[in-house]
Amino acid sequence: MKIAFFGRSFSGDFMDNFRLLVSILEQKATSFVFYEDLYRHIKDNVTLRKPVQVVSHHEAPGDDIFCVISIGGDGTLLDTITLLRDTGIPVLGVNTGRLGFLSAISTEEIKYAAEALISGDYSIDRRTMLQLTEPVNLFGDINYALNELTVLKRDNSTMITISAYVDDLFLNTYWADGLIIATPTGSTGYSLSCGGPIISPESKNIVITPIATHNLTVRPIVIPDSSRVKLRISGRTQDYLVLLDSRSKPLSTTTELVVKRAPFSFNLVCIGQKDFYKTIRNKLAWGLDKRN
Repeated sequence: MKIAFFGRSFSGDFMDNFRLLVSILEQKATSFVFYEDLYRHIKDNVTLRKPVQVVSHHEAPGDDIFCVISIGGDGTLLDTITLLRDTGIPVLGVNTGRLGFLSAISTEEIKYAAEALISGDYSIDRRTMLQLTEPVNLFGDINYALNELTVLKRDNSTMITISAYVDDLFLNTYWADGLIIATPTGSTGYSLSCGGPIISPESKNIVITPIATHNLTVRPIVIPDSSRVKLRISGRTQDYLVLLDSRSKPLSTTTELVVKRAPFSFNLVCIGQKDFYKTIRNKLAWGLDKRN
C-alpha cells in the first residue's frame, strides 16, 4: 500500500496529529509519496520509517498509489485535481482549518480515520465534475472543475451580459457581475454565497447561479447534469475572467464557452457512514440556538 501526502504548511499545533497519522498508516503502508512543499515542512519534525519518494508539484504521484491524503482545507483538496486529473486515485481530506465540506476529517478524528483506512472500513464517494470543452485547451489538459465554472467581470464599474443556452435552448440573458455553473459539490461554495440552493452530492444536477444580477426576479436554476451549457458574453469592457475552481484565465467577450459534465468523477474517501445531511447541519450550525 503506497500512500501519497499533499498539502501546504500547517501550524505547529497540528504536527503531533500528523505524527499520529503517519505512525498508524505505517502499520500497513509499504511506502510514502510526499509532495516537496509538504515534505520540506515536516521532514525535521516527523520520523518516517517507510521508504519515501518526493515529487514536485506538477508531477502525478503514480498509478500505483492507494490514495492521496490532502492536509489542509477544501482549497488544498481542490488543488489535488490538477495533480490527479482523470486517474481516479481516491483522496482523503484532513482538515487543519475551520470550515471543510470536502476535507471532512477533523483533528479529533485522525486516529479513527487512519485506522479505518488501513482496515478498509471506508467508502468512495464519486463526485461529478465539470469540463470546459470550448474554447479548446484554454486551461491546457486540466480543463475541468470539481466545484464550479465561473464567469466574472474584470472591471468594477460595469456589469457584463451573459446569454446562457441549455442543450441549445435559450435560457436567459443575465445582466450581472458574473455567472456560476456549479456541481452538487460546488453548491455549498461560491454558489451558496450567491443565493444558490444546496444540492446533495448524489443528485444528478448542476445549478446555474447569477452573481449580483441586475434583475431581482432572476434566480438560480437547477438543470440535469447531462445538459450542455453554452455561454455568450458581451459588455462595455472587452475582457472578463473564466475560473475553474480556483484557477483563472482572462478572455475576450467574443469567445463562446461550452461546459458539460466531465467523463470521469472525483473519488472522495469517506470514513464511516456517509451522511451529507449531518455534515451540512454541523458545518452550517443548523439547529443551534446561540442564546443557550
